[in-house]
Amino acid sequence: MKRILTLGIISSFFFAFTFILNRSMNLSGGYWIWSASLRYLFSLPILLVLVGVQGKLKPVFAAIQKAPGAWLLWSTVGFGLFYAPLTWASDFGPSWLTVSLWQLTIVAGVFLNPLWGKKVPLNSLGAVLVILAGVFLIQSESILSGEAGGEALICVGLIAVAAVAYPLGNRKMMTLCGEELDTPQRVLGMTICSVPFWLVLSAVAVGQNRLPDGNQLFQAFLVCLFSAVIATLLFFQATNLAKSDPRLLSVAEGTIAGEIVFTLIGGVVLLKDPLPSAVQFVGIAVIIAGMLLNCRAAARRA
Repeated sequence: MKRILTLGIISSFFFAFTFILNRSMNLSGGYWIWSASLRYLFSLPILLVLVGVQGKLKPVFAAIQKAPGAWLLWSTVGFGLFYAPLTWASDFGPSWLTVSLWQLTIVAGVFLNPLWGKKVPLNSLGAVLVILAGVFLIQSESILSGEAGGEALICVGLIAVAAVAYPLGNRKMMTLCGEELDTPQRVLGMTICSVPFWLVLSAVAVGQNRLPDGNQLFQAFLVCLFSAVIATLLFFQATNLAKSDPRLLSVAEGTIAGEIVFTLIGGVVLLKDPLPSAVQFVGIAVIIAGMLLNCRAAARRA
């Protein structure tokens, strides 16, 4: 339990850098397209090395050759339509706002179950309602007052697209791969097949004559290193240790809530993000409670 908690909390600390650094790049004038594209373009050679040193590259390319259309489609959905809107959302508010709203992915994950012939888990609906209540509380002041209400709705809309695309694309790919590939191999294959999307998006930025400077290149590399490599490996290790015990697995997954806390602290201290209002603090607490309730419900089902 202690080791699982430690690994999970450390991984959530590194995951938080995604939201902090994306906001930092935005505040320093970096274009969101490069913040999104560079993360995956930088992670590709790292993943190639990580999988290559294990001698597991050939199965990845063989799997892609079997169903190239499906790989391109669901990799673009799971990585492209997930990370591009999530990064763009950083233009519309502080980092803690983005990471809090990102928990809508839990809501999306629950309601996507019928696509795989599974029922919507009724004991998760309470958690879903709690999370939605927290999202409303966070954005309610801006929307009801009319002050930046349009931006608040755009931010929620972008993150809602990302929250649906992420579980949809990844679950489709897990179904397609089956037991043929392990997680690092699948992530590498999806990264390779999402490259056309990132190149098209990058071409749009070049056409607008908006190129990344050295600062954005460096920060995008840090996102890749901290989130795509360190945080992901630590989190997978935590869930792997807990996979035989549903309750321990729910504990490991619940540590993701730490992202919100670390992002809030980092954004306020490093980026001088405004503190949440009293109502927004309540909203954040409600979202974290909903996340933990969902983990508990998953443990009970298991």
